[in-house]
Amino acid sequence: MEHFGVIDLGSNSVRLTVTKIDDDGATETVLAEKEAVRLSENMGPEKTLKQPAIDRTLTALESFRQSYKNLENLKIRAVATAATRMAVNQKEFLKLVKKEADINLEVIPGSAEAHYDYLGVINSLPVVNCVIMDTGGASTELILVQNRRAVNMMSIPLGSVNLTEAYLEPDVISASGLFKLFTAMENVYNDLWWLDRGKNMPIVALGGSNRTLAKIQRRRDHFKQFWDIHGFRMTARQANEIFDEIISTNLADRKNIPGLSKERADIIAGGLSPLVLLTRHLDSDRLIFSRQGLRDGILYEHLNDLENDGVI
Repeated sequence: MEHFGVIDLGSNSVRLTVTKIDDDGATETVLAEKEAVRLSENMGPEKTLKQPAIDRTLTALESFRQSYKNLENLKIRAVATAATRMAVNQKEFLKLVKKEADINLEVIPGSAEAHYDYLGVINSLPVVNCVIMDTGGASTELILVQNRRAVNMMSIPLGSVNLTEAYLEPDVISASGLFKLFTAMENVYNDLWWLDRGKNMPIVALGGSNRTLAKIQRRRDHFKQFWDIHGFRMTARQANEIFDEIISTNLADRKNIPGLSKERADIIAGGLSPLVLLTRHLDSDRLIFSRQGLRDGILYEHLNDLENDGVI
């Protein structure tokens, strides 16, 4: 038996999952924690992690360490994505994380992030042909899946936090800002020649902003467990209706939308814009939501390694 933990330090939040793996391969989640740290906040064109964001992140990581430090036979894999990936003070930050939280943080490339998203989805949902989209705080991963195989993938350095900071007002969103954001994303999509091969396919949506869309719809549909969105399906029309409400309200009113957490209200329009635009670009009429992504993909890879080594 072993405990296998995965820490995912993203640009907006940091998450911890610890899984108990029995000798027969059975698994059980024993810890699942999340903290909103906004690591990419105010990085600016100089791409520097700022001290307030670093302090929030260190506090969260130390809290995680206190949660798992007494678990027996524990292995931890800690990965960092877009914000840390692009930071000019990356080395100093990694040393600080090791010193303050005793965590060896591994900065993974966007291609690895997309690969683990694919593993998380393909091992948990019965999809055959689709486009997987994971919108994070400072990057968006796109994966074209045909016959359950990932045939193309890309990580784009645009996400909910940096898109909001670049184009959208914090309170009332202007038509001009939204138009500029949509134009920027459309230019990105047009440059991905392989993306058109996903025309009319369903989009499998990951990431905090995209999952929020499902939570809002499930609240509207009066699901008791509105947060349980894995495998939930909704139409592009429903997504457009929710997006229209979001961009038509000020920050205070957005915070009161059922299913939308107050801590995400200021970046939700920027976070949903890539998905809403992708449904139009691909002429896709349906969305499938996944709770399994990067952390789960790392777990599936680890389980496969244990099986190949004859451990389970």
